[in-house]
Order: sequence, then C-alpha cells, then structure tokens
Amino acid sequence: MAPLWKAGAALAALREELTGDVFAPQDPGYDEARAVFNAMIDRRPAVIAQCADADDVVRTVRFARELDLNVAVRGGGHSVAGMAVNDGGVVVDLRRMHAVTVDPAAHAVRVGGGATMSHLDRDTEPYGLATTGGRASTTGVGGFVLGGGTGWLDRCFGLAADNLLGVELVTADGDQVHAGADENPDLFWGLHGGGGNFGVATALTLRLHELPEFSLALVLYLPEHAPEAVRTYREVIANGPDAAAGGVIYLTGPPEEFVPEHLVGRLVCAVLLTYAGGEDDMRKVAQPLLALPHEAEIVGPIPYADLQCMIDDPPGMRNYWSAEYLTGAPDDFVDTFCARAGSMPVPTGTQHVLFPQGGAIAAGPHEYPVPYRDAPWAVHPFGIWEDPADDERCVRWVRDVRSDARPWSTGAVYLNFIGDEGDDRVTAGLGTENTRRLAELKQRYDPDNVFRFNHNITPV
Repeated sequence: MAPLWKAGAALAALREELTGDVFAPQDPGYDEARAVFNAMIDRRPAVIAQCADADDVVRTVRFARELDLNVAVRGGGHSVAGMAVNDGGVVVDLRRMHAVTVDPAAHAVRVGGGATMSHLDRDTEPYGLATTGGRASTTGVGGFVLGGGTGWLDRCFGLAADNLLGVELVTADGDQVHAGADENPDLFWGLHGGGGNFGVATALTLRLHELPEFSLALVLYLPEHAPEAVRTYREVIANGPDAAAGGVIYLTGPPEEFVPEHLVGRLVCAVLLTYAGGEDDMRKVAQPLLALPHEAEIVGPIPYADLQCMIDDPPGMRNYWSAEYLTGAPDDFVDTFCARAGSMPVPTGTQHVLFPQGGAIAAGPHEYPVPYRDAPWAVHPFGIWEDPADDERCVRWVRDVRSDARPWSTGAVYLNFIGDEGDDRVTAGLGTENTRRLAELKQRYDPDNVFRFNHNITPV
C-alpha cells in the first residue's frame, strides 16, 4: 500500500486527468456510486472512477497499479456475488461508456463496455436485428457476453459468446489491445467464457441476426397442474423448432392485470414459450400448452426489447442464485423439480426456473471454454427477497434445489448464474483442460492477478 502522501497526490492527479468523475468515501454521491444490484452487497471502495472513455480506463488502471490497489470492474453491476465492487480498492465504473453503434449492412454492432441490454436491444430494434442477450434489460452486456451469455434467443442464434466478433481491452499494464479471430486469437478464445480475468473490456463487437418478428405465449397454471404442464413444455421444446425457447418459472403471482386475483401473492407455475417468429407459427407450437387446464394466458406478438424488460427485478432486493446443468429432464426429475416448488419462499420475488438449451447452443463452436453447451436443460434457483430476516431460508432453498438436481447434473455450470461457490465450481464452469489453458493465458496478460474480482482464474 502506498504512503498517504503519495496516495493523496495520485488521487488529486486522477481527478484532474479523468474526463469522467472520481468518487472517494467522503464525496457526495459516493454511496449511490457504490450501490449494486444485490442489496446483500455492502462494500466500500477507496476510489470509484466513472470512466467516460477508454483513455479514462487506462489512467484508472495505471493509478491502481501505482498505488498497489485491487481493481474491480463495473458494467451493469449484476454479479450476484457483488464482483463489481470491492473493499478498499479501485472500481473502474464503465456505466458512462454505453454507446451502441449499429452497422446494419455488416449485421454487426459495437457496444460500449458499460452498456446494458436495454441500450443494445433498443438500438438494434429499429433495424429488425438482434443478438442473444440476457433475460433482464438492466444486465450489463460486457460481463454477460464474456461469461458466455445465455438468453431467450440462444436456441436460434447461439450463446452470446458465439456471436462475439471482437473486444477492445485495457490490460493490467494499462495497455489497449484488440482481440479478434485474426488478432491476439488466444486472448480472443479466452474471452469466450473467461469473463473479466484478462482486462477491462471497453467495447465489444457482436454479430447481429434478422429478427423481424417475435411472439410469446405466457400461460399460468395452478401448482397441482404444473407437473403435466412441465412435461408438455418439455415435449414442445423437443419437437419444436430452434426458434422456440422460454422456460418454466414458478413464482409468486404478481399484482398485474393479466394475473387473476386468486393467484396474486400465491405460488403459481408460469410456462413461457418465446418464439423468434410470428404469432401464427408460435400458436401452432404453443397449442399443447394452451390445451391444458390453466388460469390465464397472454398469447401474441411482442417486440423483443419489450420482452427483455418484462421480468426485470426491482433494484435494492437481496439476491442469491445458483444453477445446475442437466443430462435431461425425465419424469422423475420433473416430479422432483415441481415438488421443490412447494417449499419456495412465498411471497417473495424468488423464482424456480427451468430453461431449455439445445438448438444453436449445442450446435455451436465447441472449442470455447463453455462446457455447459451440451446440456439440454438447466435448473436455475433464483432467490430474490427484501427482508434480511429471510436470508437463511432463501439461501437454504436455493441450495436445496441444487441438491435435488445433482442426480441429473452434468457437472458443468454457467458462471454468470452463480455467485462465489469456490474454485471447483469455477473449473466446472470452464472445463478442466480449458482452465489450465486459461491460467497460462492469465499469466501472460495479468500475472499479478490484478483482475481478481470475478470468477477468478489464478495465473500459472
């Protein structure tokens, strides 16, 4: 740690040099700047640099290295483990760097490192173009893509990382580099799932796909009818086109217009069928679900960007998530999954989720460190609640879901779906051989492990 006089002089220089703003603990706005999505996280960085451009990022990284301070990188701030902030270190806050530039002729988009899904989806929508994004509009694009990236469009367009064309990166030395298929290809490989281990992504270029129409069927079932609904959805996905996706979501019935009054505040099973196409084709696929006894339905076209906002969770909630990727979803798994919903904390924002994979996910490039791509299903217990008194029961329930699913688990996991669950889970999220190769790459680009506030890869 640098002496106080040196730290004070360096901080004054950083304030002077940065185009963006710098916050220290005594500054107005500091507490707002350090708050992240998960209200369970309460960390106090020494410095938060809200960078306006890549040059600001370079200056901030060099400032941190000069004073031997830890570095955390904030994009959307959606890491459930709170990896966007640290205690006593420096936060490189990218939120001002959210420009989106669409090249419709090239079917490509350049996205600033601090952009959210809302920035990306709203700016590509006028062109009838889209790419795989997260399932919440407030998720940061950078962390999402570099972690692999699964969303409503992945069965037809592949994982987000499969659509990555290039990354502009500031390394631990404060150098600016570009990674692409023909430039720093080893680094480019590592950025397909290796997360923020190799530097600060100041911009990403992504492949876009034609998406002129989008539609959905959201069907609500009473819990006693849920096992049949889940099995029917399983068959709809197995026999349907790659354009069909969505998921099964147990949740507390929200006080929304489309939710019957008798379901508000009660456990309900929602089956969401998303469809990368028009309503007529979607209805043919959804027909078996609509034929089952159900309490409510929403069926029709919807702009994809609107769907992305539909299940946004309010900020300021307490969060604990995890996941298991499955070898399949046979009837005994479905029964176990539905039975566990009976102990789900209700009423809270907690969700008990089953996502389909397959399609373009399984058909995608297998050379990248995303070993979960071959699993046909994923179970994702998503704990969200408000009262700290509920911490123990909500965390325990998430862990119970994982325990239930282990007999069907592949062992692999999508790291963006989990918090800090230890080194073994990081290896499970990357693959054993990939982890070894990534550790060698880490040694080249960040031998001092400056970028350790992530699902960390230790340098060789």
